[in-house]
Amino acid sequence: MPQSNSIVTLHDIYRARQTIHGHVARTPLVRSEALSKRFGCEAWLKLETLQPIGAFKLRGATFAMNNLTAEQRAAGVVTCSTGNHGRAIAFAGKKLGVHTIICMSRLVPDNKVSAIRELGAEVRIIGESQDEAEVEVRRLVNEEGMIYLPPFDHPDIMAGQGTIGIEIFEDLPDVEMIFAGLSGGGLLGGIGIVAKTINPSVKVIGASMERGAAMIASLEAGKPVQVTEYESFADSLGGGIGLENHYSMPAVQRVMDQAYLVTEAAIAKAMVHFLEEEKMLVEGAAAIGVATIDQHNLDVSGKKVVFVISGKNVAVDTYDHARSLCQSQL
Repeated sequence: MPQSNSIVTLHDIYRARQTIHGHVARTPLVRSEALSKRFGCEAWLKLETLQPIGAFKLRGATFAMNNLTAEQRAAGVVTCSTGNHGRAIAFAGKKLGVHTIICMSRLVPDNKVSAIRELGAEVRIIGESQDEAEVEVRRLVNEEGMIYLPPFDHPDIMAGQGTIGIEIFEDLPDVEMIFAGLSGGGLLGGIGIVAKTINPSVKVIGASMERGAAMIASLEAGKPVQVTEYESFADSLGGGIGLENHYSMPAVQRVMDQAYLVTEAAIAKAMVHFLEEEKMLVEGAAAIGVATIDQHNLDVSGKKVVFVISGKNVAVDTYDHARSLCQSQL
């Protein structure tokens, strides 16, 4: 079992909130009448789609970048990403005048790669997985002295993502269940630390795509493991968790009540729901909580349920593929 060198606390997350105030959006929590009726619950949507980059990752990246010293900023920042974290680092780097290099695998959709380049970051496409892209990151750190800000396994990144949890409890103090996509664990870990500190009875539920779910495979193994990456509607949940994971896996182990694997068909159906019923074009990772309840027939009746709608950076052809899949199953 990995050991955490530093436990992220609610105090750390409040400090992150103070730092990122004015730099990121305080996103709304809105009730979904369609999902409330469908599931017999009070369904609420935490709309991280309304961040300037269209995804929650801006919170952690902004906090981490602002905590760097002048010397560290001058060295430049490098990271690996499945898309949204890279975009967040590029956005924060542009604001602070920091040179950034984003290393990504060939599985990252073109729309996410283009968006990062448009922010002025240097993009390097390496290999067929995030783990392979991370090899180039390590080289840049070791040989060129750049600063690595990973997508999830970093206390400042996790604290920044945890500010979502603070906002949820401010807007819905009696929340009973929170559904979030589970990838490297920065999002779920950060929100879960808030939830379990404020009200331990709140259920924190994680969901991943059926194939290539690195965190769930690592939890089952009791240590970080590598997995094969596959194309998925929930592409932003792809990638490994790092074989030397120090922060996010221990946090997920502490705060997550249950994790579920979800099929591509269920994710596609949920994406279509969001466009047709909620009038929102969202990523598969953002819709995966709804897909989880559908596929696993979870009983949430009478509960106050929050779905973290993590991002909207989905290519239109990806959505079209999801809709075609749903129509073929009618």
